[in-house]
Amino acid sequence: MSGRLTQFLGDTPFRVFIRLLVLSFIVGLVLSTLNIYPLDIYYWLERLVLHIYEMGFTFFGNALEYLLVGALIVVPIFLLMRLLKFGGRGRSHPE
Repeated sequence: MSGRLTQFLGDTPFRVFIRLLVLSFIVGLVLSTLNIYPLDIYYWLERLVLHIYEMGFTFFGNALEYLLVGALIVVPIFLLMRLLKFGGRGRSHPE
């Protein structure tokens, strides 16, 4: 079992624990120096998730509008490409 755990972690559990402890201390020190605290990160993530959640419902609420605006561009280009392809079919193309 410990062989699988060591393989999963990339080193012995004790060494990984020490590395994580030192790295956590350094990151905490840097964040503290920048006046960034764990609750600030938590609130930022919370606002981000809520913003994405609200955008999702706004997106679905405006989906028909997006569809119509996109169709105003896509459909004429599609028709133009089909007409050009259909009109060029009668010509012989050297290969």
